[in-house]
Amino acid sequence: MNIQSEKILRLAAVLGAAAVMIGAFGAHGLKSAFEARQLDTRYLLGIYEKGVQYQFYHTLALAAAGLLLQHRPGSKWLPRAAWLFIAGILMFSGSLYLLACRDLLPFPVGWAGPVTPIGGFCFIAGWVALLAATFEREKE
Repeated sequence: MNIQSEKILRLAAVLGAAAVMIGAFGAHGLKSAFEARQLDTRYLLGIYEKGVQYQFYHTLALAAAGLLLQHRPGSKWLPRAAWLFIAGILMFSGSLYLLACRDLLPFPVGWAGPVTPIGGFCFIAGWVALLAATFEREKE
């Protein structure tokens, strides 16, 4: 396994495990915290769960990019796709987690709102980079 592929697969494993933990925390810990503060639990959990959902999808895409990179170690587009997926997870999902929990946090998170669409753009760009990788010619 090449080093770049190994790093990407390790990050996918970490982000996948984190998605499970973050999702479990939302389902069990946040629900009661939202209810205790009489917040709109259904709405806020919906935002939070959307972050978890997209983190899972793009963790799988990240793992796919890492596995493909094992077979195409010279690809310039597969690592780009991987890093765009990582950036998207951090910005899109991360901002949704912060925004859903804004009333529970001791600091302002209004800045996270504009970050969400940038993360979404990273997801789209990651998929386009994955597409571009399919047009690369193998070096002989």
